[in-house]
Amino acid sequence: MIKYAFRRLLSTIPVLWIAITLSFFVLRLAPGGPFDGERPLPPVIMQNLAAHYNLDKPLIQQYLIYLGNVLVGDLGPSFANQDFTVTQQIMGGLPYTFTIGGSAFILAILIGITAGCLGALYQNKAPDYLIGLIVLTGLVLPNFLVAPILQLIFGIQLDWLPVGGWGNGSIKYLILPVVVLALPHAGRISRIMRGSMIEVMNQNFIRTAKAKGIGPRLTVIRHALKPALMPVVSYLGPAASYLLTGSLVVESIFGLPGIGRYFITAALNRDYGMVLGTVIFYMVLIVFLNLLVDIAYAWLDPKVRNR
Repeated sequence: MIKYAFRRLLSTIPVLWIAITLSFFVLRLAPGGPFDGERPLPPVIMQNLAAHYNLDKPLIQQYLIYLGNVLVGDLGPSFANQDFTVTQQIMGGLPYTFTIGGSAFILAILIGITAGCLGALYQNKAPDYLIGLIVLTGLVLPNFLVAPILQLIFGIQLDWLPVGGWGNGSIKYLILPVVVLALPHAGRISRIMRGSMIEVMNQNFIRTAKAKGIGPRLTVIRHALKPALMPVVSYLGPAASYLLTGSLVVESIFGLPGIGRYFITAALNRDYGMVLGTVIFYMVLIVFLNLLVDIAYAWLDPKVRNR
């Protein structure tokens, strides 16, 4: 297992390097700049700013400087907010983003696995059709549409929950954004789990367990659940990345002080440092989450780690 994890870790290094390189050049080659505004700055000030941020150097030299800084954990300065570095701003918004994304991740797993198992056990019956209808609704409607609908219903008309803000992390402020983030992924996990569970329940070893007199509940828990979870585990890496990137939109809609607020503001202000730093941070996080999923998949299926 350790050798397999080490091999997977080494394989992520070129992926990260390619992603950082592409992000750097695409962002730098895009029209406009961080200091372009309605009122152009005097040439002397522009020259000083360019020299301060190494923008006066050739592009390849800027890339090598930035890559060297990234290797030591320095994501550079923010062009728009000079009081804080990119790392400081990301670390400031990280607890809020992780709270929302992590809660939505756990909720999506719990709802998705439970709904998928119930749909498989009651295949082509009323509970299966009802779960399928709810799942389809969660999959079809995008976050930016579900969020204002829930805000209108539960926040304005019923006045049960706040429509936005952080509120010192109170649970009532987290319910709506967490539910909005979790719904589509719970639906996908449910569909994957249902199909996998149906396939597993038709296997010979399940029939053998039933023939031995083991009850349906113990059959599912002891024999069917673990092999049925393998396709779900393979989806958890992409699901975690979708939750993190989707949280950028949800944080903006609900006015949450997460990384999404800094990223969107930086994108509007052409803040190269903050945009690139956020992209790199998310890429590293996504690669790490996919690595964890690969390790979990290898633990569930020993044939994978022996390849």
